[in-house]
Amino acid sequence: MSEYVFTPAPRPAAPVEGGGLFPLRRIFCVGQNYAAHAREMGGDPTREPPFFFSKPADALVIDGGGAPYPSRTTNLHHEIELVVALQKGGANIPAAQALDHVYGYAAGLDLTRRDLQAEARKTGKPWDLSKGFDFSAPLGLIHPAAKIGHPARGRIFLQVNGAVKQDGDLSDLIWSVPEIIAALSTYVALAPGDLIFSGTPSGVGPLERGDVLVGEIEGVGEVRTRIV
Repeated sequence: MSEYVFTPAPRPAAPVEGGGLFPLRRIFCVGQNYAAHAREMGGDPTREPPFFFSKPADALVIDGGGAPYPSRTTNLHHEIELVVALQKGGANIPAAQALDHVYGYAAGLDLTRRDLQAEARKTGKPWDLSKGFDFSAPLGLIHPAAKIGHPARGRIFLQVNGAVKQDGDLSDLIWSVPEIIAALSTYVALAPGDLIFSGTPSGVGPLERGDVLVGEIEGVGEVRTRIV
């Protein structure tokens, strides 16, 4: 068997509440999954089929680490989200069976280069690099569903420098977690280690270097980071 031509990077992993590491495979994200956020982004908050984008697995920022202000933007935005961690995979997963695939949940942040995203949308170009850049996915501890259940309602909010900027409820999701998993599994075969960021409530806004972010989801946990 051939050996690697150079030492491969270590596999990204996220800490689990109570101990252990969740081995990460891929990060998927759902766009505009809260009606108020869809409206603030100029979208339609109806139940049209959900759309997805992705981030690289090594975009994680864990344990409250700092998130460097990225290059090529002057308009970095925050988005607090419920993150779903999968322990089983599959394609064309029925919604009724989707929660059987979930290991646990975490609070996460989808950091976004909003100016790059807006320009890409205007010109009809892909906006991958507005979302999938280094350190773009701060993540709190993953809490096993065996301990916390499967939250379908509860406050989700984000404070920036102590001021509440986003405030919503998980019950406001346009597409529920089972529906998200079912829909995404028609595009790709999901696998153990996949994370799904489920969408953000309204109130997204700009960040500056030095800002301290503390997000919390009732019954799930919190995520912390500082823009450095």
